[in-house]
Amino acid sequence: MNDSSPSALRILGIDPGLRITGFGVIEKRGNALSYVASGCIKTDGEANLPTRLGTIHTGLRELVEQYRPDQSAIEIVFVNVNPQSTLLLGQARGAAITALVSSGLDVAEYTALQVKQAVVGNGHADKTQVQHMVRRLLSLTGDPSPDAADALACAIAHAHGGQGLGALATKGLRVRNGRLG
Repeated sequence: MNDSSPSALRILGIDPGLRITGFGVIEKRGNALSYVASGCIKTDGEANLPTRLGTIHTGLRELVEQYRPDQSAIEIVFVNVNPQSTLLLGQARGAAITALVSSGLDVAEYTALQVKQAVVGNGHADKTQVQHMVRRLLSLTGDPSPDAADALACAIAHAHGGQGLGALATKGLRVRNGRLG
């Protein structure tokens, strides 16, 4: 028996957040995309910052172990109106990246504009448009939550051939002239 179908590539997308971190897992086989799982890692808003970051890190490590993705993609956080919120969000993103890299995954990074352009065709699309397009592209029966939709959109953008902004390689890194290379 000759199975000439291409092997599936499993991608984990992450929409980082300190309160809610969205995740989405898809498979790409040839040009076809299929839904595997999605959801959110929620932290206790009453807990201290290190505990909340630990929840994100542990949750993502468990997801990697459960779904065994081949690659991962995460949204890049830009400055918000509130600098303190931006700093906290950056720390949540750092916890997520650390969990992915320590699990042996390469991490590709995408701006919200890149993700929306790849999924909706408009870099300034709103969350509702992203949810609807994710639903259509993955043949879902309903719209995923906004955080899960953003994470699935990040995975879809990566599946569509993007390599992110300077994908973070986890293998073979070495310091050369003060830079990773």
